[in-house]
Amino acid sequence: MISQEEPKGDAGAKKFPAEQRLKSKKVIEELFKKGSSVYLYPFRLIYSKNQAASPRYPQVLISVPKRNFKKAVDRNRLRRQIKESWRLNKSLIYSEEWKIVPEYCIFIYTSKEKMPFKTIEKKLILILRCLQGKPHET
Repeated sequence: MISQEEPKGDAGAKKFPAEQRLKSKKVIEELFKKGSSVYLYPFRLIYSKNQAASPRYPQVLISVPKRNFKKAVDRNRLRRQIKESWRLNKSLIYSEEWKIVPEYCIFIYTSKEKMPFKTIEKKLILILRCLQGKPHET
């Protein structure tokens, strides 16, 4: 079994293994009930705070509502794009002085329009910065 602990500069930081995917229904319910939330168009981020900086990456769930995108093809494509932008940029969590390293994260895509990958990636980086209380520019 692969360890979830990844050194900061390791090439493994660019992977998105199954251990980093949030699948527990119990944890997901708890997050929706008691989790903290940040909104920055087109994402809503729900997360649980972890006081001690954990050496592992947070478990992540990515949601694209059927209400906004009726075709599964569109939902799956957006989900893949968000997953890829998270995979490429999750190392930002450990590159700066982060007060909060979340234990669990849920990214909900709230827009009703499809966006290009570059825009999704830029917005995901901005919402991660908002998580730390850093100012953002759009």
